[in-house]
Amino acid sequence: MFSHNKRLQYTVRVSETNPGLANLMLEQFGGPQGELAAACRYFTQALGDDDAGRKDMLFDISTEELSHLEIIGTIVGMLNKGAKGRLAEGVEEEGEMYRTITGAGNDSHITQVLYGGGPPLVNSAGVPWTAAYIDTIGEPTADLRSNIAAEARAKIVYERLINLTDDPGVKDALTFLMTREIAHQKSFEKALYAIEPNFPPGKLPGDPRFTNVYFDMSKGDPDLRGPWNQGERWDFRTLGQGDAPVDGGDGVATVVLGDAEAPVVQQMVARTQSYRDGDPTTGAELGMIDQPGTALDPEGLGAESKPLR
Repeated sequence: MFSHNKRLQYTVRVSETNPGLANLMLEQFGGPQGELAAACRYFTQALGDDDAGRKDMLFDISTEELSHLEIIGTIVGMLNKGAKGRLAEGVEEEGEMYRTITGAGNDSHITQVLYGGGPPLVNSAGVPWTAAYIDTIGEPTADLRSNIAAEARAKIVYERLINLTDDPGVKDALTFLMTREIAHQKSFEKALYAIEPNFPPGKLPGDPRFTNVYFDMSKGDPDLRGPWNQGERWDFRTLGQGDAPVDGGDGVATVVLGDAEAPVVQQMVARTQSYRDGDPTTGAELGMIDQPGTALDPEGLGAESKPLR
């Protein structure tokens, strides 16, 4: 059961309207790193988690993300409010109004015309929100890692938005939202490392022949080593074009067909086979028949000398 409190989680104070900045803020409203995506990601994880502690944490954080969605949406609405009123009431000349809502150099005019200055579920480029942003897979050791990365990406977007405005009230609210991304990341990391073992994700171990192998497959300078591929934990192997497959096989794919499948497949291969000799005339070549000197007219005689077929 949800119960909405009309007071925001954090007080928002906007010093002046700015439709261009409002449009950029939509990245955290309807974008892939935004608050709605985060809320849906953690909510779906909570519904499927069998650990009571993690379930409680995920419900708490997903609900807080909805509170953050409300904050961002409120900021968008306030930043758009002046232009929304002027456009709705038609108080300016057409040319001046057009200049006002397009002067920010982005798609803020689309937000004004299509959505009346309200916060639509799109990103800053107008791309509609999609459930494809939700990458829940139902395995906590994988989902928690994804959550950690999602919080890190959201924090970076908030940093960039903070750098785009000199409005102290907007900066203050965005700083709060950015800081909560840090807190959530800490919670997810603690929950991940409270699962032992938690690596590799899932239950099945890796093939021990390849678990600690680093394949050096990119050639050219710089070709550098580091803790990601050197040290006693790594078996560093250079793999080139002439090397055999790493499993010791011949690298040729095979399939065993049943008695009923084999003749049908052979029939299909025979029917769709391309012949290797001859030179069939193509539609593109037919379009070039009037061009002297082409493969169809090497003597340069032109189309009039060609008999009709």
